[in-house]
Amino acid sequence: MTGQRMTPAEQAQLAMMLEVTAFPKPGNVDRCHDYPDTRLEHFLASVIFVQPSLAMASEPGARTGALIRDAVARTNVHSGGNTHFGAFLLIIPLIMGGDIDGAIKVVRQTTVDDAVEFYQAFAMTQVRVLSSDTLDVNDPAALDMIRQQHLTLYDIMEHSAGNDMIAREWINGFQKVRIGADLLKGHGHGRNSIVQTFLDLLSFELDTFIIKKHGKEIAEKTMMNAREVKDGHLDLTMFDRSCIDAGINPGSTADIMIGSLYVALGEGWQWDS
Repeated sequence: MTGQRMTPAEQAQLAMMLEVTAFPKPGNVDRCHDYPDTRLEHFLASVIFVQPSLAMASEPGARTGALIRDAVARTNVHSGGNTHFGAFLLIIPLIMGGDIDGAIKVVRQTTVDDAVEFYQAFAMTQVRVLSSDTLDVNDPAALDMIRQQHLTLYDIMEHSAGNDMIAREWINGFQKVRIGADLLKGHGHGRNSIVQTFLDLLSFELDTFIIKKHGKEIAEKTMMNAREVKDGHLDLTMFDRSCIDAGINPGSTADIMIGSLYVALGEGWQWDS
């Protein structure tokens, strides 16, 4: 990009836009296919509506939980449902911290109030949770438990890390985001780099959104299919079509991809080459 430097909010919006428009990106909404209830327009609308929340993340005194709740509220105004909840959990700390090292400090300094506001944001979405989770967002007693046990938002993520890829990023120092950013740069520039990096990430680890929606066996099969595509044993377009037909959308991997794009853009990766 030449000319005026992007603000962190613009950089985050660009990352969200680039992720959803990349094609072919197995199983997820993109420029060439939608799901019945969630379309490309819903994702792009969220990219636009969330700008004030992302801009506030750069301001002194910004609070993580309040920003996540604000972002969800601003994007919860269309019929497409949750589009970027997991991505907000990554890019908001990244903006607040300035980089990955700063984001690690931000998430470790979260408070009980941040945890409460996160749960209030969660309640606005239709994000899937495991029925075995003792801190169920749908249970009013969960907020009382958070306050009584003085649980911070970092504590909540630590509790959820075993079942959720995005929570693990908070605990593991945004490890997959870092890997994804390096992969993007290693694959070159532009749209094909995004597709190849998405496949890499999908082949590394079970997508926890797929587990919550379809079970571990389907997530394992999806991961293995991604590896077969990379090895040249499975056609990418056929893999994409089979995922769409079965409603298998690697949503957690997409959120990691957005975080990786945000970091890579800040490090000079070129999206339009």
